[in-house]
Amino acid sequence: MDTEVLRWLLAQLGPDTDPSDLAQRYERLHSARATAQEVLTERISTLLAEPLRVTVNGIATIDQSGNVAALERRLHQLAGQAAPDDVAEGLLEVLSGIPLVPRQRR
Repeated sequence: MDTEVLRWLLAQLGPDTDPSDLAQRYERLHSARATAQEVLTERISTLLAEPLRVTVNGIATIDQSGNVAALERRLHQLAGQAAPDDVAEGLLEVLSGIPLVPRQRR
């Protein structure tokens, strides 16, 4: 993973994200977008595993539903953004292999 991909991932996921964790995920997934999606999905799952709203009568209320909605919006926004390691559309269709066959010389 190069520094441009790491900077993009930190910009998408926040500066507190562990770069070594991102590097391991990127090596496994081979895509910055897939890495960011996996981290965001994991964060959503972590929030959903706990109660979203806890109320202590007359003292405090903690509501995490806004955080889940924000992470889900961020996950959907990633689909429309270009990642630094994305292959341009149509580029794979343009590339083709031409076999070279040796000819007999005179």
